[in-house]
Amino acid sequence: MTTTVETASSVAELERLKVLHNGKKEKLTFSDAEFERRLAGLRNIMAAKDLDAVILTSYHGIKYYSDFLYTTFGRNYALVVTADDSVTVTANIDAGMPWRTSYGENIVYTDWRRDNFYFGLQEALRQRGVKANRIGVEDDFLPGLTREKIAAAFPGAELLDVSQDAMRQRMIKSAEEIEVIKHGARIGDLGGEAIRAAIREGITEYEVALIGTEAMVHEIARTFPHREVRDTWVWFQSGINTDGAHNWATTRKVQQGDILSLNCFPMTSGYYTALERTLFLGQPDERSLELWNINVEVHKRGLELIKPGAVCKDIAAELNEIYISHGLLANRTFGYGHSFGVLSHYYGREAGLELREDIETVLEPGMVVSMEPMITVADGQPGAGGYREHDILVIGEGTVENITRFPFGPEHNIVDA
Repeated sequence: MTTTVETASSVAELERLKVLHNGKKEKLTFSDAEFERRLAGLRNIMAAKDLDAVILTSYHGIKYYSDFLYTTFGRNYALVVTADDSVTVTANIDAGMPWRTSYGENIVYTDWRRDNFYFGLQEALRQRGVKANRIGVEDDFLPGLTREKIAAAFPGAELLDVSQDAMRQRMIKSAEEIEVIKHGARIGDLGGEAIRAAIREGITEYEVALIGTEAMVHEIARTFPHREVRDTWVWFQSGINTDGAHNWATTRKVQQGDILSLNCFPMTSGYYTALERTLFLGQPDERSLELWNINVEVHKRGLELIKPGAVCKDIAAELNEIYISHGLLANRTFGYGHSFGVLSHYYGREAGLELREDIETVLEPGMVVSMEPMITVADGQPGAGGYREHDILVIGEGTVENITRFPFGPEHNIVDA
């Protein structure tokens, strides 16, 4: 164990920063070559913007370039990247874990003096002989007060946003990333099967969610035994609770005739995947079945439209026409799909790769996107509820692979009451 050795008779004598090489470096999610590829891409951004260093502060930015996913609890974290090196700056409460589970070096800051985090940023550059005049930051995930304090820590330096450029880099997945995402889709399917088997009249939403989550967590642990097991969840919704895509499970009991929404989110080392399906407990009424089939029609056409060279906004425009023909355009609730990668319900978003009317991105090999049309009919109207399907597609050189296997539509997802 390599650590900073301290002897002190009072808190005032304790070190502001530490080196905590406690244990050994652990196996990371990706190869060293993969992290070097990512850092090289960031350094290309630095060169284009004439930056001396980048200070990443977001969950997704730090995770993508180092493999470390922090837990904030009100403390700050960073990854400092220079032309030659990268170093995480982490809180003493985590001890040696950030160093063990990240690519690159690590500086630990303590709580014994205010603003030790910013002192750690200063030291990260001083130790590397970098006098920064231009520093990249992530303005899409940087609180104003934190930005002000970073600026004060480097007087005279200009802070410039790199978040959009870094996002565009993340939009193109490597072969190693796609392998992780494929495992996630497979594990989501397993969670879906466990949920479908558990559905019965009288069971609560949260009980079904726990069953699906447990099934996925066990498989994640088996598939990725060298990484943390964290953040996997399920949204299982019934009846009126299906109206929103992001409605959490409640104590509502499933009733015969309910519309149901199955949503599995296996988190594999910070990588998000999803399985979302409409189901019914018992035979749906005529209008519900009609609405469900319309949404399936949109979903099937969307799967056909996702291909190399397609433009995000054009896909959305064509699918809108199907809803218009059925008088349902106003019942849409969000875009038709989005990118996958380092994201979850509390961090990350590759907003430049969403299937929406205002996105002009052209689909290209290495991108991974969903097709997930949804319509909601208000309570009290015929067919009330939210209808949603969701598949994940990997775009290759002239190919598209749908990595979601769980079936969709009335032929498969009417559960016997």
